[in-house]
Amino acid sequence: MDKKLSQKIAFVIFRCLGILVVGILFWILGFIIYNGIGVISWEFLTTAPTNGMTAGGIFPAIVGTFCLMIGSMVVAFPIGVMSAIYTTEYAGNGQVIKFIRVMTNNLSSIPSIIFGLFRMALFVNTLGFGDSIIAGSLTLELLVLPLVIRTTEEALKAIPDSFRTGSLAFGATKLQTIWRVILPMAFHNIITGLILAIGRVSGETAPILFTVAAYFLPKLPTSIFDHVMALPYHLYVIATSGTGLEATRPLAYGTALVLIAIVLIMNLLATFLRRYFSKKVKTN
Repeated sequence: MDKKLSQKIAFVIFRCLGILVVGILFWILGFIIYNGIGVISWEFLTTAPTNGMTAGGIFPAIVGTFCLMIGSMVVAFPIGVMSAIYTTEYAGNGQVIKFIRVMTNNLSSIPSIIFGLFRMALFVNTLGFGDSIIAGSLTLELLVLPLVIRTTEEALKAIPDSFRTGSLAFGATKLQTIWRVILPMAFHNIITGLILAIGRVSGETAPILFTVAAYFLPKLPTSIFDHVMALPYHLYVIATSGTGLEATRPLAYGTALVLIAIVLIMNLLATFLRRYFSKKVKTN
């Protein structure tokens, strides 16, 4: 077979597969939008559930989801970035760093429900945090930490070594080089890890089931030691409830649509920050 012909065939196959993936995505989104858009209203977004969660809104679940997203990122992002700086800039390529990377990869492969059980035993029972925002946030932080570390490592490795040697040649210390040269140049790619971590945190149900999520709590939290409702668990509850399933199914689709919208908004915000820092690096 002619090389050009085989290349064209391969290109067509890859293109069709790409279109198929995009088509599946739009199919899922279209299905959720079609079934959930009818219940979306200002009342649905700003009021608490009522009548055993067969009526009312999902505002407490929205607030609880944002609390968990922000709480987990506040812990996971700095720890993940600093860990990646150590493994990339300081540790070298010895056996210790290889062991750390293997353990990090193993950590990312542990089922999320195991994190929930472990953190329930540690934070909820042993440390006495109870079902609380801080317990749920620390659980989700451990879940996404390997993702933040890996994406940050790749962002740091993408910076040419000439920038490091040039900075050191001008008399800067290792720490100054990392803080003033490497991190600013890599930050727009580090944001990618933040985007992926936010997407995973917002949709996890099993870890928060044991550490923070409330079945029905139509009020807002007042401290990090309160337990809250969360959109993923609320969606699970109303979608699998044994009573009033027909009445709650539209609410389940509406909740799913709001959850997708929140993830989309957070991704767009993170993408905007990535482009902003990317342009800032180019101009400097």
